[in-house]
This record gives sequence, structure tokens and C-alpha cells, in this order.
Amino acid sequence: MTAIVIVGAGPAGVRAAECLVAAGYRPVILDENDRSGGQIYRRQPPGFTRSAQALYGTEAAKAEALHSSFDALAGRIDYRSGTIAWGLHAGVIHTVKAGVVDRVAFDRLILATGATDRIMPVAGWTRPGVFSMGGAQIALKFQGCTPGRRPALVGTGPLLYLLAYQYLKAGVTPVGVFDTTPLHRQLRLVGGLASDPRTLLIGLRYRLELARRGVPVCNGVEPLAVEGNPAVTGFVYTKAGRRHQVACDGVALGHGLRSETQLADLAGVPFAFDRRTRQWLPQRDEEGRTPLGTVYLAGDGAGIGGADVAEIEGKLAAWALLLDLSAAVDDGERTRALRQLRRAARFRAALSAAFPWPHGIAARLDDGVVVCRCETLTAGELRRVAAEGAPDLGRAKALSRIGMGRCQGRYCGSACAEILSAALGCDIADVGRLRPQTPIKPLHVDDVEASL
Repeated sequence: MTAIVIVGAGPAGVRAAECLVAAGYRPVILDENDRSGGQIYRRQPPGFTRSAQALYGTEAAKAEALHSSFDALAGRIDYRSGTIAWGLHAGVIHTVKAGVVDRVAFDRLILATGATDRIMPVAGWTRPGVFSMGGAQIALKFQGCTPGRRPALVGTGPLLYLLAYQYLKAGVTPVGVFDTTPLHRQLRLVGGLASDPRTLLIGLRYRLELARRGVPVCNGVEPLAVEGNPAVTGFVYTKAGRRHQVACDGVALGHGLRSETQLADLAGVPFAFDRRTRQWLPQRDEEGRTPLGTVYLAGDGAGIGGADVAEIEGKLAAWALLLDLSAAVDDGERTRALRQLRRAARFRAALSAAFPWPHGIAARLDDGVVVCRCETLTAGELRRVAAEGAPDLGRAKALSRIGMGRCQGRYCGSACAEILSAALGCDIADVGRLRPQTPIKPLHVDDVEASL
């Protein structure tokens, strides 16, 4: 039988597996986490007994439904939890689990790799007590911890307000929510956001609860620095040209999400620049097919759409795979899913416009701000290599080691591209992108040697 592998057991991966099992296939599912659910519906560890309502809030029913669906697949899938996919070549995925390396061959591959935080650096963001927005949410869901008792939440995007609401429900009151997007821009896009009235109303509920609990929300800010010696003691920003300082004991920082595209890149999927989000994304059709023919993409790993969209895309990718194998698919279900996806696309476009990546801040970062934390490289060093003739990120990487550390540019790549583009005075697409190298995740040298 055709060997089918799914990477990721979040909303997209779970729904893809469900469709494949229903068609009589037994897919291999590679999951970095110990349990299914992905980041958005991450399950708590053994021994924790918080309710689904406490963990997932308004999305509790969806989380429980996804978990139940996956649990019902037991015995009909080859689920490999705690498994890191660190390489891909010639129809084989290289993995490691608990120090044991393996090779997983595939005939067809669905990549449902999800997303990570997209971060615009700020002076002091390497201090103890600064978390990414997603990291701060994971700490709360998975361990019941927060970065401080009076944290500042800084950045933009829906997660900014969701996290603030979740902190309040957990008994932690943020000192404020500091959004880089001006309020008037968000208000102008309410009409577009109303294409998904439920989600819009949930967002408004978060804002109202913050107001009711006395948590200030500041829109249109430009972060200047996280202060501390060395742990966080304060946050400094400007608004309308005036400098402000707030005391806090932790910071959650994030400016939306970026797709985890490394495996798609290693597979050879072609990429294109998406001007709406200012990101390079792997190419696919509406149903998840890539030009390679044997690789399919679903969920946030190919473009940010959120959990609901990921579930739809997981189904569509699985059905596309089945159709390509000449297997039967319910055309009615497929048509309804495509209709839902198109409807959701209107909302996601409005959401991206309401919470844009604040690319203009990059040009104004002080030279001393560390932008690549792995290699401790600053904005000034990037500008220096630009002045020395680096025409794109690839050459800048060779001259400065930008993106050559543990994360391979996952967290600094977007900001580095913006800094280089501004320094060169060229279009952002012209500076290219940082290309991943195997291994795409940190490994022990012993593991690498064992795989050779």
C-alpha cells in the first residue's frame, strides 16, 4: 500500500489523518509534541486536571472535538509522538526521538507543520523574563506559569488580546496591552472582520473584559526597550512622539505568526513572496497540492489561517491526495469545504490588514539592538554588511552569520530582511530569504553521526 506520512498532529494533521483512515489507509504521523493537538489545542501533561474551559476558553468545544477525533484513530494510525523531523531528502524524512535516529520513507507526504511567533526585535528582548507570545501561552496552558505576575504584552495580532484575556482568567493582571497597530486602522476594517461574526464578537469580548478589569490597551505604540538588570523591570515605548515607561516583571512579545516552511523547502517545493504578509510561502493550489505532485500542504505551515482553516485544509489535502491515487472522495463534502475556505479567506485578509507586521519599525531600530539572538548580531552589523555590498540575505548570511544559529532564522529572519531592505533601499522581495539547512532542528552530534 502507498506509504503516507503526515508531519504534525495539530488541527490540520488530525483532520487529514481522519480522512485517510476513513479511506482505508494507515498513515504515519510524526509529532514533536508528546500528545496531539498542536500548539493551539495543546494538551496538558499527565497529572494536570484543569478543565477544557480553563485551558481553551471559548474554543474548548473545538479542542475537545479534535482530541476525541484523534483518540478514536488509535490502532488505525502509526502515531510517533515526541519525534522531531530534522531532515528530508529523496522521499525520506530523517527523525530523532529520545536520541534514536530513524528514516521514514514516504510515497505521499502531507506537511501540517504549523507556525511560530513572528517577532520584531526590541532593545533588551534577550533579558530573562522576555517570552515570545506563543511561548508565554504555552507556559500557561502546559505548566500553569506566566512570565511574571505583572507582565507587559507587546506586539500585535489576535493572540495579543487572547493571551491578555487568558492571563486574567488565570488570575494574572497584565500591566497593559501595547499594540503596534493604530486603533483607527483596526476600526476601518471592522466591516471585513464582520464576515466572521462569531470570531469578531469573541475579539470584542476580550477587549471589553480588559476594559472592565482596568487593563490599559495602548494602540499605535513603537516599542523602544525592555529594561532590567538583568531580569525585566520595565518596558519603554513611544506613542504619538511621546516617550512612556511602565514597570513590569515580564514581557510577552509577538507580532503575529510565521509559517514553519523548512521541510517544504527541503522537499523542493517552490516558494513565492506574499506581499500581504511580507513572507515567502511555499506554493500550493487551493486543495493543498504542490507542484511536486507527491507533497501536500495544510494549515498554518503554508500560510496563516488559524485553527478552523487548518481543519478545513487538512481535509482538503487528504482528499486531494486520495483523488491523486484514484480513490473515491465525497464531492459534496469537498465542495462544502472549498466554500468554507473561500469564505474564511475574506476574513483572514481583513485580519492581516487589521494587525499588520510592523515592518517600518525595522528601519528605525538602533544599531545596537540584537536582532539575531543565536549569533548575537546587531542591526548595525547587518547595515554594515549591506554597506559592504551584500545585496541579499544569502550574502549577508555569509558575511555576518545571520540565521546560522540554532533557529536558522525562524525568529530573526523577517526582521533581518526588513533591516537589509531598508539599508539597501530596495524592495523587500529583492533581498530574498534565508534557506534552511539540514538539520533544521538542533541535534546532538552523536545523533548526527548515528544517522550517517
